[in-house]
Amino acid sequence: MALVGTLVNGVAIIFGALLGSLFKKIPENVKATVMQAIALAVVILGIGMGLKSEQFLIVIGSLVIGSILGEKWALEDRLNQLGQWLEKKIGAKEDGKVAKAFVTATLIYVVGAMAIIGALDSGLRGEHSVLYTKSMLDGFSAIIFTSTLGIGVIFSAIPVVVYQGAIALFATQIDRFIPVELMDSFIVEMTATGGIMIVAIGLNILGIIKVRVANLLPAILVVAFLVSVNYYWQSIIALFSYFL
Repeated sequence: MALVGTLVNGVAIIFGALLGSLFKKIPENVKATVMQAIALAVVILGIGMGLKSEQFLIVIGSLVIGSILGEKWALEDRLNQLGQWLEKKIGAKEDGKVAKAFVTATLIYVVGAMAIIGALDSGLRGEHSVLYTKSMLDGFSAIIFTSTLGIGVIFSAIPVVVYQGAIALFATQIDRFIPVELMDSFIVEMTATGGIMIVAIGLNILGIIKVRVANLLPAILVVAFLVSVNYYWQSIIALFSYFL
């Protein structure tokens, strides 16, 4: 079943968030230090991913075009509005806290390369080991995030399941019309693009700068388009070179 890994991931986040909600008496200075440590680790993770690009112009172009689309569609505002709606539904006492926790956790869990690679693996081969590993990481981080940011983290399981589930279902048919070389190239450049977004998330958590990361998400779609254009263009050039 293509959705097994995704469902396990969602349950792990929910379980981790519920467990994290039990740790409410952690001193504020400890919470602050823990969040700074997590943010630094997120930045380093993002840098490592970003350096994997083999065609950095595609990454830059994707981020530029993606950010324009994201601003036009106001994805960050819509994500925050969803978080605020959830706040009202659960009767949260601290305005903005649930929304912030929801948005931060959602971006971290969705933007990472493991989300796409794991979902593709689930759909293409019925292999869920990547998503099982991601589930463990997300579950443990949900404990920390919830204890520091609040219960809003638990709602990040919803977009994670929808996002990864859609990719997994799409992947069940993808091998019929997308060459393996094209898919490999997409994964590399998507990883690099996602890595830059993850660096931005880490900087946001540290409070160094405010990047509207959700508005960068369309860059992943743009990566797929630009990588495809480049792949088929190179194929045409190679074909002409062969006959000439």
